[in-house]
Amino acid sequence: MTTAHCPLPTKNLFQVGVGSGGMVVLDLLARDPSVSRVSLVEPDDYRPHNVERHLFPRSGVGRLKADLAAEWLKDRRPELEVEVLAVDLTDPAHQGAIEAAVARCDIGVCAVDNEPAKYHFDRLFRAANKPWTLGEVLSGGIGGWVHRFAPGEACYGCVASHLQREAPGDPEAPAPDYSNPGGAVRETTVPATRTSIHAIAALHAVATLDLLAGRDSGFTSALFPLRTVDGVFDRAFSPYRFRIPRSASCLICSAGPPASGEDLDAALDQALARLGHD
Repeated sequence: MTTAHCPLPTKNLFQVGVGSGGMVVLDLLARDPSVSRVSLVEPDDYRPHNVERHLFPRSGVGRLKADLAAEWLKDRRPELEVEVLAVDLTDPAHQGAIEAAVARCDIGVCAVDNEPAKYHFDRLFRAANKPWTLGEVLSGGIGGWVHRFAPGEACYGCVASHLQREAPGDPEAPAPDYSNPGGAVRETTVPATRTSIHAIAALHAVATLDLLAGRDSGFTSALFPLRTVDGVFDRAFSPYRFRIPRSASCLICSAGPPASGEDLDAALDQALARLGHD
């Protein structure tokens, strides 16, 4: 007697950003058999300075990162469906296509390093009532953040405001090369190594698969120190975990349904001002 094997349910992934960290996250997630479709948003070209830390070959310089990413994925999993949107996530002209892709997905992955895009990503997924994750590498590659967002729970505004007040280290978004040349902490003044970027990307991928499978990792946000740094991290490889509640005073999500138009712009300006961004 043979036992019938039911196929595992397959999931659709929506990701914005395939930089040096985002592409590692995407590569790991797309290899998982539970993922059957990927929608990818990335407007940038692959440039010479990207080569040192990226998975793509030097021969790809000058081409769209989104096209290179699609070819990379299809080469490794030919059966994978890949949708490419080589557009800016926040461009009003492309919101229809972006919102349609979000509506089709089961989970979102944010791998960008600018605050307006993170807030916009949050708005899209709160409006769609879907979960998403975010990974961030700290300057110098001394550590990184992994965040999990679920429908009805803390939004990105809640988390950013909470961590600005209470987290050790510096939770601000990293520079494109993950360094802060003018920083007071010596270790953060140099670009992050590929090793550090890949380490945080791998943790981001694990957290995403856990959320996709409905498993509770026990945190909303987790900070992973990769090095001991005086005045910042006392120990390496000893994570800080935060279970952050939704804030009744959040400028982004406290008023009920996701804001839009002028209301969203005003709330975003206030949130960025609170976090010290221009």
